[in-house]
Amino acid sequence: MTLTRQPDPRRWKALAVSLTAGFMGLLDVSIVNVALPSIQRGIGGDAGTAQWVVSGYALTFGLVLVSGGRLGDALGRRRMFLIALAAFVAMSAFAGAAPTGEVLVVARLLQGCAAGMLTPQNSGLIQDLFQGAERGRAFGLFGSVVGISTAVGPVLGGLILAVFGEEHGWRWVFFVNVPIGALAFVLALRLLPPARGRPARLRSEIDFLGVLLLGLAVLCVLLPLVESEQDGPRRLWWLFPVAAVLGFAFVRWERRVVRHDRPPLMDVRLFTETPGYTPGAAIGAVYFCGFAGIWLVFAMFFQQGLGYTPLESGLAVTPFAVGAAVSAAVAGRLVARWGRRLTVAGLFLVALGLGVVALLAWLAPGQDLGLVVALPLLVAGIGGGMVISPNTTLTLESVPTRMAGVAGGALQTGQRIGTAIGTAVLASVFRAVLPASDNDFPAALALSLLCAVGFVVVALALAIAELRTRRARGSNDQLLSATTAAPYE
Repeated sequence: MTLTRQPDPRRWKALAVSLTAGFMGLLDVSIVNVALPSIQRGIGGDAGTAQWVVSGYALTFGLVLVSGGRLGDALGRRRMFLIALAAFVAMSAFAGAAPTGEVLVVARLLQGCAAGMLTPQNSGLIQDLFQGAERGRAFGLFGSVVGISTAVGPVLGGLILAVFGEEHGWRWVFFVNVPIGALAFVLALRLLPPARGRPARLRSEIDFLGVLLLGLAVLCVLLPLVESEQDGPRRLWWLFPVAAVLGFAFVRWERRVVRHDRPPLMDVRLFTETPGYTPGAAIGAVYFCGFAGIWLVFAMFFQQGLGYTPLESGLAVTPFAVGAAVSAAVAGRLVARWGRRLTVAGLFLVALGLGVVALLAWLAPGQDLGLVVALPLLVAGIGGGMVISPNTTLTLESVPTRMAGVAGGALQTGQRIGTAIGTAVLASVFRAVLPASDNDFPAALALSLLCAVGFVVVALALAIAELRTRRARGSNDQLLSATTAAPYE
């Protein structure tokens, strides 16, 4: 007889605390973009140093996601959440107080590592604390955090610079994390549930060779992409085949670990025997190629092309953030009923909205373009909210609870790689069009957005294929129990 576990009465408060911390970590991926000119003026350093303030964070963030998820699975999510949050707060203070550009880069590398350890604990905690329709609503809120944190970063960054000034405002972009993180830490001590059972031993539970192989493989993929400003893909192209070799070695090693009944870093059966996980991860990665890459392009267009201030540039894309915030919360409640159809509809709306923005930029350029594109950006945002949270729920619905952290980390790793690819491709297209078109900024924006639409259409095709697969196997898109869905539980 299976006993029904009673839900934790503090689960929604615990979720609010964990999502607040997760929001800070994801926000710091994009909020620094608008502060780069302020950083260069206030602290010195060349363009390469300034670029690594952004790229270094994204690099280490992506490197440790799977390892952070596995540590949470093995050692307890509460413990890993508190360790990672404390490190993130400390590194935020370190970055804000950095006396030189080199010290700031080091602080950002360590801050990204802490954020990468923190983020997978969110999806793991949702798997632990919620079941059934409640889990869908919780993932809806998580999806809102993922989408909004990326879209709202430029707005908050511009607002902080406007309040604290250009010279020192960039420091407060980091310092603002300190009081919020400290409060979240105190509340997490009270609200997050302790791990059940005996704590695992680090040496026996963590596959260190797997960590090394996967970390090096992800590094070889991300490093050329985050170095795109310095011609990284052309200089470091040889790292991509190295990544393929390391990835192959990682899969072989993980299979060997499983055959010997030892805990793997990431059980590869997660991709072969968990219904919906592989297509869901692919949809998320490809969507982030188009979704995450547009923010840098918008910032360059509005600030360099139209002369907007950082705050005005951020406000111009706010309709997307507003639409995503509302629709993600609603979609989280509807995913149990509508399932993959929500993702399909959302991807269609994103492609439609961004396509209309590209058309308007091409046909009706002008200083007031920020207002003209507000409605199609709102439509795209509504679609975006219907993509991230339902896709997260549907991708993780059949994952065993004991693997929730590593599954969430792998899902986020794909999204980070997608972000790096999309940012590199869209920014490269934007910069290539400008000299070829005699600095025609609207044309550069339009062509970049059409590339983003192309990525979204590919994700839409994957979502339609996955919807047909679900129908073929007789699924009615109802959420499955994590205790019965996976054959390797």
